[in-house]
Amino acid sequence: MRDGVKLDALIEPMVADYVAKNRAAQAIKADLDSIAVGLLPVIDHLTIRTDDIDRRAQEFVDLGYEYAETIEYSDWYAKVYRAPGYPALFVDQAYADDRGKTSVIPRWVAKFGDRVFHHLAVRVEDIDKSIARLKAKGVRFAGEIVGAPGSALRQIFTVPESVDGEPFSVLELTERHAGYQGFSPPQADGLMRSTVLQP
Repeated sequence: MRDGVKLDALIEPMVADYVAKNRAAQAIKADLDSIAVGLLPVIDHLTIRTDDIDRRAQEFVDLGYEYAETIEYSDWYAKVYRAPGYPALFVDQAYADDRGKTSVIPRWVAKFGDRVFHHLAVRVEDIDKSIARLKAKGVRFAGEIVGAPGSALRQIFTVPESVDGEPFSVLELTERHAGYQGFSPPQADGLMRSTVLQP
């Protein structure tokens, strides 16, 4: 059974902590706050990196999130959890066997832990316009948009925020069409690889 009060109490401080450490999120939140929308209503999904998906997700499951799907990549995988009225929760980790040796996730988790969001995705209506407006505010993006114009899902990450010279958090812009709520394995893998620290 979902406990919305406790779920809000879990997610809201984590989002506030993320925003405090991510300049792109601060730029978007300031604009949304100016029209009294706020950031939470436009968050598409929340992402946590960990070394044990089931253990880390349990806190959210206990409060009403339910497992939805597993998505596999070459050196990492993710499980998606959903709760009505809340952003999807995307929890990822490197494979525990030899496949995971090339993943960036274990090093990130060793440095930052798994009690913070690696990224939030903000759902936008027009990703090209959003990028242009955020670039005008000094926000930089990593790579190009992943997903073709007019496709069900288009995404891009900002250049990572740096903590002690290490890439920490990114903000994702997500444009969705035709009611598509899922995640595309090739796209997510391409986004993952775009999050190396850039000058």
